[in-house]
Amino acid sequence: MEDIIFASAATLARAIREKQVSSREVVEAYLQRIETINPALNSVVQLRADAALAEARQADAALARGEQTGPLHGVPFTIKDTYDVAGMICTCGTRGRAAYVAQRDAVAVARLRAAGGIALGLTNLPEFLLAYESDNLVYGRTNNPYDLARTPGGSSGGEAATIAAGGSPLGLGTDSGGSIRVPAHFCGVAGLKPTWGRVPLTGLFPPPFGTNARLRHAGPLARHVEDLALALPILAGMDWRDPAVVPMPLGEMRAIDLKSLRVAFFTSMPGTSAPTSETVKTVQAAAQMLVEAGAAVEEATPPGIEQSFEFFRSISGADGGAGLRMGLQMVGTTEVSPLLEQFMALASPTPLSVVEFGGLLTRWDMWRSAMLAFLEPYDVLLSPVAATPAVLHGSSLDLEKLPGFGYAIAHNLTGWPAVSVRGGTSPEGLPIGVQVIARPWREDVALAVAQQLETALGGWQRPLLAGDA
Repeated sequence: MEDIIFASAATLARAIREKQVSSREVVEAYLQRIETINPALNSVVQLRADAALAEARQADAALARGEQTGPLHGVPFTIKDTYDVAGMICTCGTRGRAAYVAQRDAVAVARLRAAGGIALGLTNLPEFLLAYESDNLVYGRTNNPYDLARTPGGSSGGEAATIAAGGSPLGLGTDSGGSIRVPAHFCGVAGLKPTWGRVPLTGLFPPPFGTNARLRHAGPLARHVEDLALALPILAGMDWRDPAVVPMPLGEMRAIDLKSLRVAFFTSMPGTSAPTSETVKTVQAAAQMLVEAGAAVEEATPPGIEQSFEFFRSISGADGGAGLRMGLQMVGTTEVSPLLEQFMALASPTPLSVVEFGGLLTRWDMWRSAMLAFLEPYDVLLSPVAATPAVLHGSSLDLEKLPGFGYAIAHNLTGWPAVSVRGGTSPEGLPIGVQVIARPWREDVALAVAQQLETALGGWQRPLLAGDA
């Protein structure tokens, strides 16, 4: 089988199942690719090469006996370093956990492995997940495969960079303020933030408790939308530990009739960072493609969506950073990264009173209600993922850039499902993503539209790294 490292996970699963290629050959190909790309990207921070190869041999032996463990039988995947993986050092990018070895797999990891997947290793992220770029004092900085001077995004930046460059066909990320979708946008891959409560967060660090847990989602990244659809049913469902998870049925992406969909799109948010002209054109092109596919499409901006960044900032900093400082103290971190220092400086210096915090939560719920009312006549909402393509290292938390991430942040606040899929290219050759948002629990609709856009607009395109043919 040719081009193993750039095949979809679904294609690899089928080829392994039909014995066109062995799991061992696939895992070896990805390990070799990581060895090739990691000096330039620094995206994979922990490898379980020997264990992965042993599991691949076991997968091949099982197939030879006529046995199959699941839909990912023999297919490798990577994992953001916020998930526990049994026997591996799991740091979340902070020095206090630099020697922490997980005793068991996070639920999402365990589910992919139970479906036959083979964990290759862990990928980089910002300390405590708190930046739109992936840099920390434990592992250093991760670079964007399309331009090494730029960030792949955060907090799932190591995943997005690895997948874009062919180091993995499928990965696990998390998303609290765009942390799956922004890296997918910056690196030209596909990323799904499921509805809040769809996928358990059990076994993640920081633990998913408290108000900020309402912003946090777990989901997959891949080069191809079909792989997001493949992974979601494996990841979804109650684990009887995460109290937020709801046992809602999943729809089938292939059953969606695009001609029946009502679509709204918008290209900018009033009073926030203006998107680049190429970003605007990319979203407009996506809307036009859906018109040509038979959907009913109109331009409409949700009233109040421009408030999303300030809501997010207020909620995240409501305690004046006390919770974060306590978390750092609990794990023994005494020196934090410059990015985390910058994030902490952005938090409110004065914690909100109980009355003020209660008022903030009330306004958040009122805003969510207004957003839901806007969505009632529509099945799908299209928008930018962020105002610009990938930014230069060290600039993602600049105050003039931060509001430009409000397009993604909005749907951590709503909790709705959203997919980022590549739809265009900047003059510098950087990927530009389109954000496809659907009604709550309708990941099937968001994925169906994203796949249509991937087919029509080209989707992922291979970056040219030094040493590539």
